[in-house]
Amino acid sequence: MGKMTKDEYKEFMLEGTKTGKIAKVREDGTPHVVPIWYDIDGDDLVFSTGGESVKAKNMKRDPRICLTVDDQTPPYSFVQIEGRVTFSEDPKELLYWATRIGGRYMGQDLAEIYGKRNAVPGEVLVRITPKKVIAYKDVAS
Repeated sequence: MGKMTKDEYKEFMLEGTKTGKIAKVREDGTPHVVPIWYDIDGDDLVFSTGGESVKAKNMKRDPRICLTVDDQTPPYSFVQIEGRVTFSEDPKELLYWATRIGGRYMGQDLAEIYGKRNAVPGEVLVRITPKKVIAYKDVAS
């Protein structure tokens, strides 16, 4: 097992179509974990969601967040990011990132369709700015 460098964990996170799992706490204190499609912008991680979804409401109430990305095959690796979220409803920014994320997960031939589907009024772009990153490769070796 070894720690990943920043370049290594970014490469790991962008390899294939791994989903991120974000963890938040609902207003009543119960945990809420949900998978997301994402991309990386510099050091930040970006994704879109419905502005009235449970995850959006939880993030708006408390901008602290934890996200994990892992692989499902030996020797296993993972990245955990703790940070804070900010939101954008800028239509151009939302369309750009929704299209880019759609292309990453569904293929470039469907990128524009998914971008337009996920960049509509009521959707928000979420940006996670990392405060702490834990990243290990080859956990089982």
